[in-house]
Order: sequence, then C-alpha cells, then structure tokens
Amino acid sequence: MKPEPPAPITWRFSERAVQMQSSFIREILKITQRPEIISFAGGLPAADTFPVEEMKAAFDKVLTDSGKVALQYGPTDGFLPLREWIADSLSTNGCTIAPAQVLMTSGSQQALDLLGKVLIDEGSRVLVETPSYLGALQAFSVYRPQFVSVATDDDGLVPDSVENVATGARLLYALPNFQNPTGRSLSLPRRRELVETCARHNVPLIEDDPYGALSYQGAPLPKMLNMHPGGVIYMGSFSKVLTPGIRLGYVVAPLPLLRRLELAKQAADLHTSQLTQMAVHEVIKDGFLGRHIPTIRALYAERCQAMLNAMAASFPAGVSWTRPEGGMFIWVTLPAHIDAMQLLDQAIGARVAFVPGAPFYANAPETNTLRLSFVTVSPERIREGIAILGTLIAALA
Repeated sequence: MKPEPPAPITWRFSERAVQMQSSFIREILKITQRPEIISFAGGLPAADTFPVEEMKAAFDKVLTDSGKVALQYGPTDGFLPLREWIADSLSTNGCTIAPAQVLMTSGSQQALDLLGKVLIDEGSRVLVETPSYLGALQAFSVYRPQFVSVATDDDGLVPDSVENVATGARLLYALPNFQNPTGRSLSLPRRRELVETCARHNVPLIEDDPYGALSYQGAPLPKMLNMHPGGVIYMGSFSKVLTPGIRLGYVVAPLPLLRRLELAKQAADLHTSQLTQMAVHEVIKDGFLGRHIPTIRALYAERCQAMLNAMAASFPAGVSWTRPEGGMFIWVTLPAHIDAMQLLDQAIGARVAFVPGAPFYANAPETNTLRLSFVTVSPERIREGIAILGTLIAALA
C-alpha cells in the first residue's frame, strides 16, 4: 500500500511578511494587459524610446571584448567606470561628487529598500510628501515606521510644513522633479529652504530623481545634492532614460552612510549585474544620452499636451488638474463627492484605466483624486480615453 504523503506545512510568517501588501498599481496592470483597454495607469516609459540596437551592440561588444569579466562576480559598489561617469555627471554648480559616494543598485526600488533597512527602526518618524510615490511608501512600510505627511501645493513640497515635524525624524523623502504621482516640481527657492531646514534639524533628505532629465524645456532645476552633499541622499535611475528592463539604479550618499548601504546590499544580493553595468556604460560613455533624451522629451511633451487639450475639451466643470512641464504624470482632483475607486470600476467597464489617488497617501487619503500617465498612449487614443472618462465623470457630477 502506498504510504500517505506528509501533511502540508502550516506556514508561520513573520509579522513583517504578514503586513506586506501588493502594489495597487501592479494589480491594475494585470487588467490593463488586455489590448482593448486604453491604459493611463502604468508609470511605464514608452517602449518606442528604448534604444534596442544600441543595447544589443553594447552587450555584444562587452561579451566579445570582456566576456569573462562581465560574467564574473563584481564589486558590491558597482562597476567603477560607470560610477565615475555618474559622479562626473553630478559634479555641477561647484560641487564635486566622488565615485566612492556612488552605489549601484538593482533598480531604484532596491535603493529605497536599502535606505529603509539602514535608516528606519520600528516606530521611526519618516516624513513624506502628500501625496507621495507609492513604491517608496511600500518599501519603507516593511520597516514599520510612523509616516508623517508634509504639505504640498502647486510649487511642490511646502518647507514650512517640515519645521514642526522635523525634530527626531529619521529622513524626509521627496521627488523634486515632475513628481510621481502629481507631476509637480519643487521651485528653486523651496529647494534651498528645504535643504536648509533639513540640515538645521539634522534630518537626512532623500532626493529621488528618476524624472529630472525629462524636462520638456530641457533645463532641469539645480539638484539639492549639489546644495548640501553632506546631508542629501540622491537617487537616480536608468529606467526612464534607457530602459526599465535592465533594472539599474544608483544612490549617492555621504561615505558613512554609503558604507552601511553597501553592507546591506552585500546581504541582499552581493552586487548588481556586472554585465548590465558594463553594457550600460558602453552605451552612454560617449554622449549617447545627450542625443537620445531630447527624443524622449519631444514625444512625452506631445502626448502630455494632447492629454491636457483633451481634458480641457472633455472634463466637466469642477474637475482640476496639474500641468506638468516634464515627466510622465498628470494629477486630477474630482469634485469632493466622487470616489475615484468607484469611478475606476466604471472606467474599466468602458475600456479605460487609471490609478486612483488614495494609495499614494501615507495618511488621510483624498479619495477624489487620480493619476493619469500619458506617455505610452498615442494622441488619438488619449483623446478617445479622456472623452470616455469625461462622460463618466459628468454623469457623477
């Protein structure tokens, strides 16, 4: 007689694992894979901009010329020529960044996780914008902080709102350029004031900058890193200017912090792919991004304007929205009685998707908000989808 198989394991998960939640955006993206859906949901760069041939040639060259090195384990902090390129590109406005201050990561999401691991204890006070990037809230929440929301307006984060909550905070997390989800940018006077405020209260300031190169005018504002390299942690990524599939980001930090981040990364994955780093360096080392990024800006500016025009034509009175000068997102505020989550159910039934705004709030979500991403949708489909949304909103107004 065949013996009975052992009973299945009864899993006992850690408290940290039990509290983890799936990204709301990732769940929506499962729906938007259907070809009939006009999706304004994902924060995905336009695949039309991916430099496929350049990447292919770079991987071929690296494997041909340096294959044994590229396929070997690499240093935890990353491929030195690429770190040198990053440090040089960030050494502006009289500020010199050393390659030793640069740590390569497996996408900027890993940088967020490492920063949370190194800087946050359970109950630590973490300051975030209102609203803030969902991926950062998700990464930091694993370490069970106390999120404190700071105010924002059309000029970005309000530095005065930091003053009364900064004492004892472990960090302040901000996206100053074309913020995800609102598309807003932090004005130059506010950048200076925010840097001064955080320095005065001894609060590390995280400057997450995945969209800074995507200014439609081609002239991004100065980085806060260059205003105070001893107190600002800078995060960058190649996802929006090359391709997200390579999962390559970086963090720039003062050396005492960087050494701790390096130890945390050793425990996580030893190092980021040496082959990928070498191929990316091969692509960008001779000025490719200076030629490539303007084509991304032009495409995104065209699609942003198409959406703004469509909203002006189709959205009813009582709806307002941001007017970004770069990046990938528009933030919409509906009349107070309309719940964007309920609107989403109706919109998906009408073949349109977006992201409700509530998940982007660490505290007190505003349920009458939503995020629209325009960069992966043609102007014709933008007009069609926005017209459908306008009809649905008008019926609820």
